[in-house]
Parts: sequence; C-alpha cells; structure tokens
Amino acid sequence: MSRPLRLEFEGALYHVTSRGDRREPIVGDDSDRQAWLAVLEQGLERFEATAFAYCLMGNHYHVVVQTHRPNLSRLMRHVNGVYTQTYNRRHRVVGHLFQGRFKAILVEEESYFLEVCRYVDLNPVRANMVKWPQDWAWSSYRAHTGRGEAPAW
Repeated sequence: MSRPLRLEFEGALYHVTSRGDRREPIVGDDSDRQAWLAVLEQGLERFEATAFAYCLMGNHYHVVVQTHRPNLSRLMRHVNGVYTQTYNRRHRVVGHLFQGRFKAILVEEESYFLEVCRYVDLNPVRANMVKWPQDWAWSSYRAHTGRGEAPAW
C-alpha cells in the first residue's frame, strides 16, 4: 500500500517532526547540534522557506515552517539527508539516522499557530530535561523572548 501524498502548496505552514531510528539519539554533542542548525539554515534558504520555531531534542526535533513554494518534501529530504550524511561522516557510522519519513501537520488557524510554537519551545520542559525553557539552548525560546539572538533565518 502506498503512502498518502503530502498536501503541499505555496504559503503552507507546518509543524514538522522527525525522530531518530529506533528512538535513538540524532545528536551526540553540541557540534552535532550546530551542524543540524546549519543544515536547517541551508535548507530554508535553498528551498525558500521560513522557520518560526524549532527545538532540537536528543532523539527528535520539531520545526514550525512555512514553505513559500510547494516543496516541503524536498526541504525535509535535504535537512534529514544532509544532516544524516554529516552525522555519519563525523561519527564514522553508516545507515539510517531517522525513523521513517518525517511527520508534518498542516497548521491552518492562527490560534493553532501560536499554540504549536509554544508547544515546540516548551518541549524540553515537558520532557523534564530542564526546569525553565530558557535553560535549553537548542530551541527558539530564547529568541522569541528576547533572551538570545535569533538565527539569521
């Protein structure tokens, strides 16, 4: 049975997640985290998309992204594929890093957009990784609250 096609159109807004294969870590250290952010930035620029929120956890990530062309699948193939190559090369491993294909939920209402951005930023607190969201360096929370510099993208 084939997978259903993704709904992709200009200006679409999505909550995208991708999890490590077998729920294993997708990052080993801060160098991996920096590499993931760099690949995300490269993909956003190349595929003309905007990220409004992100959170890089240990074994998965969340991104709230708007595509300016109907190309979410190409963007995410770039992000997951290039990051996997970077990770595998650095750690001298081979094979899949991510479990299946990414998940994308279409965000249609403005009220849901605000709620999903909040959910993404608070993910480390809800996972009991930190007590306060500003203590997690790998999300958009600090930029959203003026506690840190926003990425160029």
